[in-house]
Amino acid sequence: MSDTLGTDTADGRQSQGTPRAGDAAVSAPPAPPRAAAHRRGRARMRLEIAVLSAPAIITFLAFVIFPVALAAYYGFYRWKGYGDPTDWVGLNNYKLILTDPAFHDVLWHNGLILVLSLVIQGPLAIVLALLLNQRIRGRSTIRVLIFVPYIISEVIVGTGWSLMLQSNGAVNDLLRSIGLGSLETDWIADPDLAIWTLMVIITWKYIGFAVILMLAGLQSIPDELFEAAQIDGASYWQIQRRITLPLLGPTIRIWAFLSIIGSLQLFDLVYIIWGQYVSGTAGTSTMAIYMLAQGRNAGNYGYGSAVAVVMFLISLGVALLYQRFVLRRDLKGAVTEGTV
Repeated sequence: MSDTLGTDTADGRQSQGTPRAGDAAVSAPPAPPRAAAHRRGRARMRLEIAVLSAPAIITFLAFVIFPVALAAYYGFYRWKGYGDPTDWVGLNNYKLILTDPAFHDVLWHNGLILVLSLVIQGPLAIVLALLLNQRIRGRSTIRVLIFVPYIISEVIVGTGWSLMLQSNGAVNDLLRSIGLGSLETDWIADPDLAIWTLMVIITWKYIGFAVILMLAGLQSIPDELFEAAQIDGASYWQIQRRITLPLLGPTIRIWAFLSIIGSLQLFDLVYIIWGQYVSGTAGTSTMAIYMLAQGRNAGNYGYGSAVAVVMFLISLGVALLYQRFVLRRDLKGAVTEGTV
């Protein structure tokens, strides 16, 4: 029966002969090609990404891209804010913005606020984070107290500080009560002090956010690195300079990026405390205040739209440059190619 069962070989093993007719019915189906499975997996992954990101993309297009495009359209007209714009002025609005000395002043104020925010808040947040990262009594309470100002509404913060900083406010009363009445001044209207008053308020308001970010970065650093450095005889400051700060670099760069964008778009605190008129004479006016004063309040919504576009382009340019030259290493390390 060698035609169906095979033949015996010299060592006693049976060689494979012609398969039976019924063997094909019970044999396992061939496995799908690996390339086809890979393509199906990638298609499924793309579909999941599209479904999950669609709401965010639609929201971004509806509330960011579309308003910017509409503002760019209105920026080519002299428009009163109602009806269809018909008074075409072309690039005249943008030329006026770039040649207006008042816009140069507010751009300088935004730049000064940006630099002071980085210089003041950054080192202070790192120091506070290092202190609060230690095992000290009441650490959780202190963290909460530092973070609370960040979650308070800007309207409440601005109103409270404006009341305290008036000529007859709580700050001057406190100075008089402790015998420092000679230091009384107008903290809001004095052009030599107003910008520093604003920086104190901004630091008090936003330092909690920076501290929380720094704490998160510190807690992501393995303790074994500090222990190894201590065994090697490194001092506390050497450990912070050689280990903590380099490994905290990505967190610091992300915080700096958020602080830069926030400084360029600062509006609410300045408007609530100084208003659109006092801010100009006190030296605290910003691009957003200029947009409000020259656009809506002046009845020229076309010009205000052009200012909004210029603000957007400045912020976008700064963001792209920062990403290109500062965040490049962090973003490159975060992007990996996945396989399915």
